[in-house]
Amino acid sequence: MKRIELDHLNLTVANLDETIDWYGRVFGFEVVEKDVQDGVPWAVLRAADVMLCVYEYPGRTKLDRFGLDEAGIHGVNHFSLRVADADAWKEVVERESLEVRYGGIVTWPHSQSWYIKDPTGHEIEVANWKAAKPDFEGRPIR
Repeated sequence: MKRIELDHLNLTVANLDETIDWYGRVFGFEVVEKDVQDGVPWAVLRAADVMLCVYEYPGRTKLDRFGLDEAGIHGVNHFSLRVADADAWKEVVERESLEVRYGGIVTWPHSQSWYIKDPTGHEIEVANWKAAKPDFEGRPIR
């Protein structure tokens, strides 16, 4: 099989403009497409090779991983974005007064992670790898 890459994540959000602003300030996402379809405002946000497609549904309830577990519903617990510079990311966390969940930085065997939530409540793992790229026992992601 040829190399496969994740194209985008599709998220529903409570407030499109607030979401666009937040992802721009926190991660540097820019709007590359924006429209309304069937009365629903949406946008595609891009930062480097990462894209998010966000649709505004203000009246919906967001279940986090614990709410999904309690209701017995499958869902995405979180998605992860990778940062290369941990010190620059720490500056963003401080500047934006981001609440880091689970007691702070979580250390994994090959990386460290900060777990935060966006304005709608989507949990995001912000990962910083010890190696330049993810590497599991000498098997790097290419």
